[in-house]
Amino acid sequence: MKPENIFAAIPADLDNELFEVLVSSENVTIEKIISRGHQSPERGWYDQERNEWVLVLKGCAKLMFDDHAVVNLKAGDFILIPPHKKHKVSWTDPDQETVWLAVYF
Repeated sequence: MKPENIFAAIPADLDNELFEVLVSSENVTIEKIISRGHQSPERGWYDQERNEWVLVLKGCAKLMFDDHAVVNLKAGDFILIPPHKKHKVSWTDPDQETVWLAVYF
């Protein structure tokens, strides 16, 4: 077995957010997300069937919820978003990558 590095292969050009499934099973999906100035579309919300635990490994971001609550996240911060808690990414740092680790279960 050979280890991999979560920070490897970050493209210099990030016109679009990068989503990479690292591990997936019937009950759990672990995903790496890389953002640089990206945010969710103005219209619509993420409304997921499963729990989402998200950790910011590098950079910073803001999440907004449909009750207008805003959560600021910096490297090391994590949050558990329960199923059907409508949310979106309202901001990510445009000057550096924001590297997320998202666990869906």
